[in-house]
Amino acid sequence: MPSGILLLDKPLGLSSNAVLQRVRTLFLRQKAGHVGSLDPLATGMLPICLGEATKIAGQILAGRKRYRFTVALGVATATGDAEGAVTTRSPVPPFDRLALEALLTRFRGPQTQTPPMYSAVKRAGQPLYKLARAGVTVARAARAIELFELTLLVLGPATLELEALCSKGTYIRVLAEDLAGALGT
Repeated sequence: MPSGILLLDKPLGLSSNAVLQRVRTLFLRQKAGHVGSLDPLATGMLPICLGEATKIAGQILAGRKRYRFTVALGVATATGDAEGAVTTRSPVPPFDRLALEALLTRFRGPQTQTPPMYSAVKRAGQPLYKLARAGVTVARAARAIELFELTLLVLGPATLELEALCSKGTYIRVLAEDLAGALGT
């Protein structure tokens, strides 16, 4: 079987690893890996390296990523996404587009971000999401990331649709929580 990179449009509801296992089965490949991870509730392009192409996965992973996402204001969940149990509801204060655009400029550039407990980051060989599901919270080191672009696409009464161009290691769920917090919701 030839080596190469498969650019797959990951469907809603599957983890990146579940998609990888299906590709391995279809292509009869043991040597395969996905480049980066998308949450089960995320859809989008997921590069999968097959065979000898796995040797360049690190170079692909180091590249910039573009995400389009919606932030629901006034509600927080245990997981930081629509899948988690609602932990907090709060009123959405009034704000205008100009104030929001000014806020977005503060989020652009180099910064640090702490990975969420519901993530594939490993601690002592165990993914954090498994610890979180068991009710265990551990300290996580902040990581350097960069937001090259952060653009408001749609402003709704309690939602924001945004697009971000960012470095590897950026958690969009954490960015959404930080934006909501900065807006006072």
